Amino acid sequence: MTYDIAHLRSTEFSEVTEGKTVYLNNASTGPIPRRALDALHAFNAMRAEPQRITLEHQFGTASRARELVARLINAAPAEIALMVNTSYGINLAARALGLGAGDVVIGCDKEFPANVYPWMALEREGVRFDMVPCRGALPDEDAIVAALDRPGVRALAISWVSFATGYRVDLARLGRECRSRGIYLVVDAIQGVGACALDVRDTLIDVLACGGQKWLLSPWGTGFVYVRDELVRKLEPHAVGWMATSASEDFSRLTDYVRPYVEDARRFEVITLPYQDFASFVVSLELIHELGPRAIETHIAGIIDRAVVWAQSRGDVTLITPAEREKRAGIVAIAPRDALAASARLTSAGVVHSLREGAIRLSPHCFNDWAEMEMALAVLADGG
Repeated sequence: MTYDIAHLRSTEFSEVTEGKTVYLNNASTGPIPRRALDALHAFNAMRAEPQRITLEHQFGTASRARELVARLINAAPAEIALMVNTSYGINLAARALGLGAGDVVIGCDKEFPANVYPWMALEREGVRFDMVPCRGALPDEDAIVAALDRPGVRALAISWVSFATGYRVDLARLGRECRSRGIYLVVDAIQGVGACALDVRDTLIDVLACGGQKWLLSPWGTGFVYVRDELVRKLEPHAVGWMATSASEDFSRLTDYVRPYVEDARRFEVITLPYQDFASFVVSLELIHELGPRAIETHIAGIIDRAVVWAQSRGDVTLITPAEREKRAGIVAIAPRDALAASARLTSAGVVHSLREGAIRLSPHCFNDWAEMEMALAVLADGG
C-alpha cells in the first residue's frame, strides 16, 4: 500500500516542504497538517464566541479522539483516556498501580527523563527503581528480561523507541515475559506511535502513554494513555477529575457526589481538556488513518534504509541506530567524528535536525522524500 507523496507534500505540508529548509526533526516536533491547522483555527473561532460551542462540540471531539486512537493501536475506546502529554500518562501509571514499600520497578539506562523521574519519585515511598545498563548505546533486552526475575519486581517501564538512538525494543517479547511473571508492562510510546504500526493486544501492554506533538502531527497539549481493559476497573486514579464519576454526566445534578468512578478509562482524565487542540488531533489522526499506518511505516523505513546503507559505507561516521528494520522506527542516529561541527553545518544548510547524546538525529515522516535525506547526508559527508 502506498500513497501519493507529491500530493501529500503540496496539499498538507507545503510549509515544511516548499521552503528553504529540510525538515527532518519529527522526533522532536512534527508539523501540523494543513487540514488539522484549519480545524484548530475553526475551533478557536468558535471559542471566541462561546455561545456557538455545544456539548457535542466539546465532548464529541473527545469521543472521536478516543475512537481514532483506539483504532490506531487496536484497543477499545473504553481503554483510552485523553492526556495532555506523555509525562502525565507515565505518572498515572506510577501512582495508580498500587506500588509500595519493597516493590521494584525495572527501567533501562539512557531513557528519556519522562520515563525515569516519575518512578524515581516513588523511592520516597519505599519503591526501588532499578535501571538496567545498556549494551553500549543500545538497550540490552536480554539483561532487561533477566532483571525481571529479581525479587520484588512489579513493573517494567520502557520506551518503545529510544529518543536518542532510534532503537525499537521487542514489545511482544517483553510483554510475554512480563505477563508470565505477573509484572506490569508500562510503555512510553511517543517515539513510535505514528511512525510504526502497533497492536497493544499482541504486545500485552498494560499501560501505554503517548503525546501527540511528534509522530501524530498534532498540537502540543494532546496525547493519550491506554489502560488495558482488565486494569481500567481495577485501578483508581491518583489525580481525580470532576468528570471521573458517573454523577457528573448529568450536569443538572453535579452536587449529588456519587463516588463510583465511570467504568472506562475516562476515570483517568482530568477535565477540562484543550478541546481546540484535540479537534486538530482528531483531524491529524484521520489523515494518518487515510494514508494507512502500515504505509507510513513502510515509507519512513525506506528512507532510513538508504541512510543506513550510506552510513555503513563510510569510515568517517558511526551508525548508532540498528541496521535491522525490526529494531528501528523513524529515527536514524549517526555519529560523525565532530558532532557539534556537523550539527552546525546542517543548521547552516537549512537541515532541521537534533543533536542527541553525541549523534546527529534525523527523523523523516510520511511527507519527507529521499531527496531531503540525501541532502542531509551530503552535508554530513562534506565534513569527512
